[in-house]
Amino acid sequence: MRRVCFLLKVRQDRLAEYRERHEAVWPEMLEALSAAGWHNYSLFLREDGLLVGYLETEDFAAAQAAMAATDVNARWQAEMAGFFEALDGAKPDEAMTPLTEVFHLA
Repeated sequence: MRRVCFLLKVRQDRLAEYRERHEAVWPEMLEALSAAGWHNYSLFLREDGLLVGYLETEDFAAAQAAMAATDVNARWQAEMAGFFEALDGAKPDEAMTPLTEVFHLA
C-alpha cells in the first residue's frame, strides 16, 4: 500500500464553507472513492487555508483515473474548484501532486 500526501490551498474567504461541505460529503462520492481504491483518506486544514491530504492506495494514478471516470467526481470537482487558489485551470483532483516521502516510522 502506498501512502500519498499532497497540498492544496483553500481560499481564506471560503474556509468555513469548505469545512461545511466536508461534514456532508455525498454518500455516492464516498462510495466512489472507496471503489476506486482510496483508503484512509484524510484532509487537514490549517487556518491560513493550507490543505494537507493523505490517503493510502495500491496505485495512485489508477485510483485517480478510476475517480476521473465517474460522473459523481466530475460534479464534485466542478463544485469544489472555486474553493482553491492557484489551480492554473486544473480541477482540484488534478492538482493533487504527491509529496516525496522522506521518512516513515512503522
